Amino acid sequence: MICVEILPPSCFVKYDRHMLRTITLFLALTATALGQNLAKDEAQVWELEKAYWEYVKANDLEKYRALWHENFVGWPFVSPAPVRKDHITDWITSNTSKGIILQSYSIEQLAIQVTGDIATNYYRINATWANSTGAEVRTDRLRITHTWTRTRGTWQIIGGMSSPVNANGQ
Repeated sequence: MICVEILPPSCFVKYDRHMLRTITLFLALTATALGQNLAKDEAQVWELEKAYWEYVKANDLEKYRALWHENFVGWPFVSPAPVRKDHITDWITSNTSKGIILQSYSIEQLAIQVTGDIATNYYRINATWANSTGAEVRTDRLRITHTWTRTRGTWQIIGGMSSPVNANGQ
């Protein structure tokens, strides 16, 4: 003979309410923690983008190269085709070999998305280039996309593309 105890429906209601509160609290705490981590990751990537331009300005090719992942491929606006890491400083040395250096710049972050260990950053930059006497020789206005990957605890650029802004500055 099998004995089955019948529980009143009120037991299930109490259990379900308790479980729902626990699940809701867990989800709220998890979402908060994830939001804080995403904000921290976004801030780290943006700081590295700013460091990128400081390295260009200082002509510090060693620190500049360290920002790039070994498997990088991207398409800078100055290149007729995509390039890999071994050519990532060509545009800088092309300028410095002519006595042209980055004098100043301003960057405008437009969007950043972090998903796990991948971050994609979109921004515009106005870069003013000068000769050895400090005379302005040109201003580049560009749209830039960089895709970063977290590798061994740091972020590195694994993909990117740049292009001149259009006639409306967009």
